Amino acid sequence: MSEQSNKIVVTGAAGFIGSNLVQALNLRGLQSLYVVDQLDYERKKTHLQNLKYERYFGKNEFLTILPELTGIETIIHLGACTDTTVQDEQYFRENNTQYSKVLFDYCVRAGSRFIYGSSAATYGDGSQGFSDQARRFTPLNLYGYSKYWFDEMVLDSRQKPGQWVGLKFFNVYGPNEGHKGKMASLICQGYEQIKQTGKMRLFKSSQPGLADGGEKRDFVYAKDVLKVIMFFLDNPQHSGIFNVGTGKARSFLDLGKALFASLNREPNLEFFEMPREIRQKYQYFTQADVSSLRRAGYSEAFFELEDGINDYVKNYLNV
Repeated sequence: MSEQSNKIVVTGAAGFIGSNLVQALNLRGLQSLYVVDQLDYERKKTHLQNLKYERYFGKNEFLTILPELTGIETIIHLGACTDTTVQDEQYFRENNTQYSKVLFDYCVRAGSRFIYGSSAATYGDGSQGFSDQARRFTPLNLYGYSKYWFDEMVLDSRQKPGQWVGLKFFNVYGPNEGHKGKMASLICQGYEQIKQTGKMRLFKSSQPGLADGGEKRDFVYAKDVLKVIMFFLDNPQHSGIFNVGTGKARSFLDLGKALFASLNREPNLEFFEMPREIRQKYQYFTQADVSSLRRAGYSEAFFELEDGINDYVKNYLNV
């Protein structure tokens, strides 16, 4: 199938980061897009309604037609199952790892650029640090392993696309994540709790010396994630695996207080026991080492947690 050149493919285009990315590309005047997703939630379908693109492909349909496509300049691969509670290893290998490999191999053959979403879940409990230049990690769940397997596959590959970029997203929050349910950010879930009950629930500490709500994560606003993706689109000379986070760990208690402040309410936090079955597979601390990103030339400041939450709530959730 002969196609006009310079197409950009976005997989996961109806999802959280993907739909925001398509909108950002549209704002740049880019509409020669192929969008790929599995529209298994009605809410996801609405994410595509006001976006401009040339063709839509279902997830499996795209793999079937991919060998016939020409003129693909860049594939931005954001589609994946992100549910950390799923226990089906074969599904993760096929849906996350092998699917990604097919796209990667296509880009090698076609001379296309390849930018894909990895995850901070690859770092496991953090005992091995959070350097995107390190290898051989032990993730805590199959989702993390599916991303880790592919990262290792890319790094070990003798042939690579002219540009290949793996982005290890830390805890991303922002517009269009509501369909993710229990996998949505705690900001999104907490907002719904506050609107419904007037309070927000956080885990009690399950570790000695750690205060309730004292677990810390690197929370990164979706608007910053989009800027990083655009940076690599604009700078095809850079390849590698890069952390995408603020470089600053913040507590869930900080998050809760910021969320109430954005709603002009006094904090009303309720702490409950962390389920025993997840205590050994929970990331109690994450903090991106963003030195690789800075060395590549990315100089933008990241949203502070309070500022990101305030923008998210006032301009997207509470409207």
